[in-house]
Amino acid sequence: MNSKLILACSALVLKSLTGVSAEPGLVKSEFIFTTAPFPSCHASTIAETREGLVAAWFGGTRERNPDVGIWLSRAVNGQWTPPVEVADGVVSATERYACWNPVLFQPRAGPLMLFYKVGPRPAAWWGMMMTSEDDGKTWSKPHRLPDGILGPIKDKPVQLANGDILSGSSDESKGRTVHFERSSDLGKTWQATPPVACDPEIGPIQPCILFHPDGRLQALGRTKAGKIFETWSADEGRTWSRIKLTSLPNPDSGIDAVTLKDGRQLLVYNHNTRTGSKNKGRSPLNVAVSNDGETWFAALVLEDDPNAPNGFPYPAVIQTGDGLVHITYTWERKRIKHVVIDPQKLKLRPIVNGVWPK
Repeated sequence: MNSKLILACSALVLKSLTGVSAEPGLVKSEFIFTTAPFPSCHASTIAETREGLVAAWFGGTRERNPDVGIWLSRAVNGQWTPPVEVADGVVSATERYACWNPVLFQPRAGPLMLFYKVGPRPAAWWGMMMTSEDDGKTWSKPHRLPDGILGPIKDKPVQLANGDILSGSSDESKGRTVHFERSSDLGKTWQATPPVACDPEIGPIQPCILFHPDGRLQALGRTKAGKIFETWSADEGRTWSRIKLTSLPNPDSGIDAVTLKDGRQLLVYNHNTRTGSKNKGRSPLNVAVSNDGETWFAALVLEDDPNAPNGFPYPAVIQTGDGLVHITYTWERKRIKHVVIDPQKLKLRPIVNGVWPK
């Protein structure tokens, strides 16, 4: 088979999996699993360990159901292992709650960390944490985070130059507020900032954190105001500017972003609003790139099916040591999709006034 035919076949496979044509920079698109012991799944996370990629998500009968646990798969020899349940919400012989929003994080030194939430609903959940010394094969006994600490609420933490782990978090117990949590000892102890100042109608939650060349940090996240929010810190995340809205749309659904090795920012999100959409705006799923975190360029459309009942929400994104970008996301609440991107091959087009270019 000649190279042109191979490329054509690859493009057809990608289109059948994603609903969109293959675009420059898109390397691979695959399901982590096609069959599983749970009917519903959501909120994936991904990390790179010494032995390769690890992904996790919550799965069970449906979101909020007490049988929802945290499931995990590892990439071994180019294949994802069958999903295994690594955590549940059992608190006693007669009491069990749903698990929520796992977050994997591999610090520069130390074990792989897994954060997740347990509770009947986001307004009443609590943070949990466990670790793995063997790259996700086995896990420590989970322990509850201190009162007032929820852990990274959806998106991965970042590790600062001094080794501190900084997590974007949010609280829905009294409205919706964003704060940040810091650990200087690999999760043994934590300190939290006060809620970041914000107009209440914005309703921000689920921040992700980006690095900028001038030393500032930028956080972006989900809102109920129809657009992505941003806030900035000039003191390594100890204090943050008042939250404001960007020009990018948001259907009140989770996003994620990563600072690339070349200094650019890469954002994965649903470029849509909730109003009038069959799937609450959770399609399409888009990738955008920025040099400064403020002016964004359209890069890829990963999924686009306005008739998909549950859409393609809740992306997680990392850049691995080889420079490739790995994204996982919920596919119709039935599966978890894994996509690989070469950020050097993306074809960028300006996003003007929040409008995705045709």
